[in-house]
Amino acid sequence: MKKFLLLILICFIQSIYSQKETKNKNSDSIPYIPVHTVVEETTDIYNVAGIEVRPEFPGGQEVLDRFLKDNYKNPKKDLKGKVYATFIIEKDGSLSDIKTIRDLGFGTKEEAIRVLKLSPKWNPGKQNEKVVRVLYAMPIVVN
Repeated sequence: MKKFLLLILICFIQSIYSQKETKNKNSDSIPYIPVHTVVEETTDIYNVAGIEVRPEFPGGQEVLDRFLKDNYKNPKKDLKGKVYATFIIEKDGSLSDIKTIRDLGFGTKEEAIRVLKLSPKWNPGKQNEKVVRVLYAMPIVVN
């Protein structure tokens, strides 16, 4: 019984002293402000289909088509088709994680990745008034 009462007394004293508010030693009128603040940075990746403001190539779709046509060098003559690529448009508009889903072979995959790396920064997508990372998929027409 003595041990039980001693344990309760220790817990009671500990709870009293653990909830004591510390004040600034210099002045009692200045409230306590924590030094560390938590900054919430999301790295979620959104899909183009479910986003409020879609990311866009500077100048629009026609300028993107012209950019791809001017910079894509066909690795093999008389090769026609589509190379399907996916990439992430970052919050600053840069492209990352560039991959090809389907290509025609003969170096079309490497050429598509090279051209997308040359791309200028895009206008990023927005969700709930915040700039977000967006997964984008597109075909690159090879003529």
